[in-house]
Amino acid sequence: MALHPQSMKPVPPLTKEIAHQAFPKGNLYMTIRDELGIFYQDTDFAELYSIEGQPALHPGNLALVCVMQYMANLSDRGAAEAVAGRIDWKYALGLELTDPGFDFSVLSLFRSRLLSGSKEQLLLDKLLERCQELGFLKAKGKARTDSTHILAAIRNLNRLECVGETLRAALNALAIVAPNWLSNVVEKDWFDRYSRPVEESRLPRGTEARTIMALTIGCDGMRILEEIYDNPNTPLWLWEIPAIETLRITWIHQYWIDNGELHWRNHQDLPPSGLRSNSPYDTEARYGSKRHTTWIGYKVHLTETCDKNQIHLITNIETTQAHLSDVDQTEEIHQSLADKELLPKQHLVDAGYVDATLLVESQQKHELELIGPVRENVSWQSKDKNAYDINQFKINWKTQQVTCPQGVKSTKKWSVHKDQWDNTVIGVKFPRKACRECLFRHLCTRSATEPREITLRPKEEHLAIVKRRKQQTNKRWLKQYNQRAGVEGTISQGVRGLGLRKCRYVGLEKVHLQHILTATAMNMIRLEAWFQGVPLAQTRVSSFAQLAPD
Repeated sequence: MALHPQSMKPVPPLTKEIAHQAFPKGNLYMTIRDELGIFYQDTDFAELYSIEGQPALHPGNLALVCVMQYMANLSDRGAAEAVAGRIDWKYALGLELTDPGFDFSVLSLFRSRLLSGSKEQLLLDKLLERCQELGFLKAKGKARTDSTHILAAIRNLNRLECVGETLRAALNALAIVAPNWLSNVVEKDWFDRYSRPVEESRLPRGTEARTIMALTIGCDGMRILEEIYDNPNTPLWLWEIPAIETLRITWIHQYWIDNGELHWRNHQDLPPSGLRSNSPYDTEARYGSKRHTTWIGYKVHLTETCDKNQIHLITNIETTQAHLSDVDQTEEIHQSLADKELLPKQHLVDAGYVDATLLVESQQKHELELIGPVRENVSWQSKDKNAYDINQFKINWKTQQVTCPQGVKSTKKWSVHKDQWDNTVIGVKFPRKACRECLFRHLCTRSATEPREITLRPKEEHLAIVKRRKQQTNKRWLKQYNQRAGVEGTISQGVRGLGLRKCRYVGLEKVHLQHILTATAMNMIRLEAWFQGVPLAQTRVSSFAQLAPD
């Protein structure tokens, strides 16, 4: 389709007159148009369209419709009907009252264009740019970040259900693209096993019977794979079917072959949960756990401004697979904010986003103070007030020697290496003879024969950890850090009001687009409340808790 860019027109006089009669005090969509004006232009999305072909609908309007769809929590069909029938939507879009709107399928096609052209981030960034122009958003303030779990739009399957559904999905795909080829491969009893969804209620009971069932499914799947990859008469293009590739990878994860015989893997022989999928219908969804919560899906990281007496706007959204840790996203968030020129001066996060390297690098690279607790020293020496923990050792960074509380110096050469988390660490050892003869050995190490060993981070990182652990006990620092808790309200707003918790779409890329639209819609709602002078909600306190003495 060809794009002939046009600027969004002013609100037609008749539309404005009727809208103000219907809503004398205005409403959410009308206020956004009046206060923010036009911030999505057709030219922003020109790269997504060709220069020849049938004229396309204006992408600037479609972008705004997508955001308003999330503000109202509507389906594609519901959003298209709102464009055709709602006066306030026509007002926001600058349409005539007689405008018939468009078919609901246009929204899905537009989202596909956004993803194929990597323009989905524009939906949030253009609104943020407009807020910067109007002075609602500035850099070098305060921001806070937290994450929450996202449930994939799939059924949670056990291992046996997973392999059965994976083979069934492959058979359904082959039945569409190569029905004649498939008819010559399948056995008659396959129709009983794979014509209906593989569900727990239809599976056999008992470990032995389920293992036999798993091997039966495995042999059936191997028959398909062997016919596709080993038979020279099979069309090579069958290799490219996504369901076949999913089948191949799943069989590698769930089975192993010994002397030509197929075996069902034990649980301890399975790949890590971050490498294997749990459903053939969303192969990017992963198993995740956070404290007492476990789920299959993704994780979203929301960053918002939190300056006092200012509107709180979401400035960044990161969507990851569920198993990835928060600390791996901190630098990504900082770089994304830097690209938008929205880096805060202080960034409030929980312990999951903080480590020694980030404390140092965020200050050096971005001139940003990362405010969040570091994990306490968990060694047994730190829990015994009489024992010698690392804080009681004197470190001389120039001579690369450590002196213990009894005055014994470490061996001369430090050992610098990488730990299991790929962090640079320094290994320090003390003389074996001195440690064995020490009268206070029981306060230093529990090893019967080995000397005391200490693991340090590089100087700047070590000092940053020591400084932060001292700060964490300070009431002033704790009061400052308490502002981070406000981001929980943002997560609640997204989950309760805009359906953030559940995926509308399948696949990481599409789920990220959903989160961008959700964040943009939340910003619109907050901006309207700000324009109307609605104060921020106060933390609710129960009637009984209010009776507690000061």
